[in-house]
Amino acid sequence: MKEKELLAPVGNYESLLEAVHNGADAVYLGGKKFGARAFANNFTEEELIKAIHYCHLYGVKIYITVNTLIYEEEISSCINYIRFLHKLGVDAVILQDLGLIKIVRERFPNLEIHASTQMHNHNIEQLKMYEKMGIKRVVLARELSLEEINNLKTSLELEGFIHGALCICYSGQCLFSSLLLDRSGNRGACAGICRLPFEIMENEELIKTNGKYLLSPKELSTLSYFEKILNSNIYSLKIEGRMKSPYYVGFITRLYRKLIDNYQKGMPLTLEADEEKKLKILYNREFTKGYLLEEENDNLINILHPNHQGIDIGTVLEVDKEKIKIGLTDTLNQEDGIRFVNEDKGMIVNFLYNEKHLLINHAEKGSIVYVQNKIGLTKKGNVVKTIDHQLEKELSNLPEKKINITCAVIAYVGKKLSIAFSDGCFKVALQGNVIECAQNKPTSKDTIIEKISALGNTPFRLEKIEVLMDENVFINLSELKKMRRELVSQLIFKRENQLPHKFVEKTQQKKEYKEEFSEKINWNVLVRNEEQLRACLEENIDNIYVTDEKLYEKYKQLNNLYLRLPRVKTKFLEYSHEKLLITETGSLYKYAQENDVVTDYYLNVTNSYSFNFLERMNAKRITLSIEAKLKDVKKIVQNIANKSKIELFLYGYPEVMIMKYCPLKFLVNKEKNCHICQNLNKEYYLKDRNQKRYPILSEAKENHLTHLFYYKPINRLKELEEYQEMGIRNFRIELLKENFEETKNIICKIKSVKNE
Repeated sequence: MKEKELLAPVGNYESLLEAVHNGADAVYLGGKKFGARAFANNFTEEELIKAIHYCHLYGVKIYITVNTLIYEEEISSCINYIRFLHKLGVDAVILQDLGLIKIVRERFPNLEIHASTQMHNHNIEQLKMYEKMGIKRVVLARELSLEEINNLKTSLELEGFIHGALCICYSGQCLFSSLLLDRSGNRGACAGICRLPFEIMENEELIKTNGKYLLSPKELSTLSYFEKILNSNIYSLKIEGRMKSPYYVGFITRLYRKLIDNYQKGMPLTLEADEEKKLKILYNREFTKGYLLEEENDNLINILHPNHQGIDIGTVLEVDKEKIKIGLTDTLNQEDGIRFVNEDKGMIVNFLYNEKHLLINHAEKGSIVYVQNKIGLTKKGNVVKTIDHQLEKELSNLPEKKINITCAVIAYVGKKLSIAFSDGCFKVALQGNVIECAQNKPTSKDTIIEKISALGNTPFRLEKIEVLMDENVFINLSELKKMRRELVSQLIFKRENQLPHKFVEKTQQKKEYKEEFSEKINWNVLVRNEEQLRACLEENIDNIYVTDEKLYEKYKQLNNLYLRLPRVKTKFLEYSHEKLLITETGSLYKYAQENDVVTDYYLNVTNSYSFNFLERMNAKRITLSIEAKLKDVKKIVQNIANKSKIELFLYGYPEVMIMKYCPLKFLVNKEKNCHICQNLNKEYYLKDRNQKRYPILSEAKENHLTHLFYYKPINRLKELEEYQEMGIRNFRIELLKENFEETKNIICKIKSVKNE
């Protein structure tokens, strides 16, 4: 079995130290721009230099996230940033944007690229495409099971999440935060809408649920099933947590390092009770084994609480305006963080009092204590500890990682003293003064070994030393110390400044192109049933996209009918000479050469480079990202030659989420085989705090997926004239539940806009 890589998250420099010294083989982190965790502290350029040097000193690989969508005006600065990283010696960059990947692969042929999970990586056809693109590693979707991963036969390294926060939507496919709050998850600014309260509705009736956080997943933990992970095809074992504390990063890394080491030694893969308790205190939303280990819906979501749960430590016995009386079932310390569950209010315990109202700094299990009521608590109920001050103090004492080195000393009379250090990769050597015979007391071999071994607070530990010498030599001890310090310094420099990939940059010729225009405006409509299709035919719609394969087969003799393929595709039928609307890159790779294909906005095209990549893949029309606003579209279109191939979402209800999780099965049906997904007589919605209702459509086809739609149609009709002036000629309308007459009215209204 190939030795696994333990990959730790780093949101700041303190987290980097914790990861390195607690046993990470590699870390991933982001700079101040172009990373999918915009609200982590992240690293300045100066800090990146320091981080790369530090990681390489300790033999830890460092991967930099550049895993957001890149807009047209950002391409140049992004390339400069990647050039900077490549010259520094970063081990790999993690990318999402198809156009950026293409540029980086052509311009920097030696730089290693990892395909971010934001690329919606879930099928073998995608992996085949990445192999041809020169990608080294793929970060897999969290929705894949171990069985599915083990069936992926590929030369790519596979990276999978083993611990941390889960997204309820397939990564890179969520538009919820972007459309609702203008904070794009594809740009690292996700507002965490899934962590907010929702209610579920059946037609106009609310369905009672035990909790209100209906989209909030628990935390992934594979600790109890880790041997299965170690025996899988996953090479890089990824911990999530760039937004979490350094103590969390260090401790979680340490736990998984322990299990990996135990496995290699043939020891049991078990945790101590104390370790499990510390794990819960540091961060948990309750734990799930996730889709990776085929968890059921009811063990995936914590509908009661979206935040850190800590551990139970007691109950409120009495409460007044001044103090809160607590009966403890676990220890409590001054400066701990606690939360009162019934009112979901939290505080730091600045002052802790015993039963006699005397100040104390520690209380044991079974004690009665008082804390100040500085949060206006009014109700009794359970108390949980969310921050353990003593645990954080304990974890702040970093374990000391040392690098084993060997040393060779040659000390012969009449020859120069020679000392060499080697770490197995790099070797440094020095020559000192000519050695003389000892006049009185000779320098012993033990003395030489003692002085060379005194590496103190350096990163090194002397594993082996070989000394070849005459018996009667005299060596000045200060010379030994000076040479040792210089050798340490040289070896540190070599390790810090190593380049895993030789820097090479190829210049690219700017391609001249002749612009192509079309005068004809095409109205392209996505329909979900036959009634909508018939309305489109009556209105002479140019191109019709259908989501139902039976409907496609029935009407496929029409020259303008396209079948929209699923957004999650794991089984690939053989299509030839068909018209297909492609929603993910695996289908593009599989079908583009022998079919007439159009790419959907889910491929996240935000720059002309991504557009050109898809065009070279034989896409006949390419839909721009729905997140690209008017100003963004203008800049993209300026650099596209054949503008007649551009399609733009103009009107309709876009999907804000696509989920493997089915809230209808979990909260409504509650049976093993969900039947309500196919009940056409009922409509289901999620309703948010502002009374907005988001339609739910579930399908029991290939993967029983759930589609969540925006609460209102996106309407860009006011901008239509400007889009047409740019040369865009294909405009998308997407229908949801409209009937025949409603469909006709929408189409007529939109068509009339250009004539107003």
